[in-house]
Amino acid sequence: MSGADIDLVRAQFEGVNQRDFDRVMNLYADDVVLVVHSSFGLEVGTARGKKDVGEWFGEWFRMFGPDYQFEIDEVREIGDAIFIRATHGGHGRASGVEVRNETSYLYWVRDGRVARVELFGERDEALTAAESLERSKPETD
Repeated sequence: MSGADIDLVRAQFEGVNQRDFDRVMNLYADDVVLVVHSSFGLEVGTARGKKDVGEWFGEWFRMFGPDYQFEIDEVREIGDAIFIRATHGGHGRASGVEVRNETSYLYWVRDGRVARVELFGERDEALTAAESLERSKPETD
């Protein structure tokens, strides 16, 4: 993993905050996989491919007003994964009610594109998942 991979993930969040979704989706591999864990709470499951992943995020973002923003609170490398903890919030599109939440993410970057994203509602769950994946990797000499 390189600093460029972390910069790529940060650029994705910046693009989202600027509502430049075309730029954001160009950062994703064509075969990107999105896994939404039950602790995240909404639309649990897996989306495969840039089209399906884009549709999932599009549906999610349509629930909120244009003021919805993300702030990265924590970034760290865990093996091949990039762990992100972000605070996000704004107002509901229909209700106008203020919404604030924290989400943990695991990102994997391959060939300069986001290849996999996992969303977790709980920080410790994301860290445990990343560490477990790292421990289960076969050792290479």
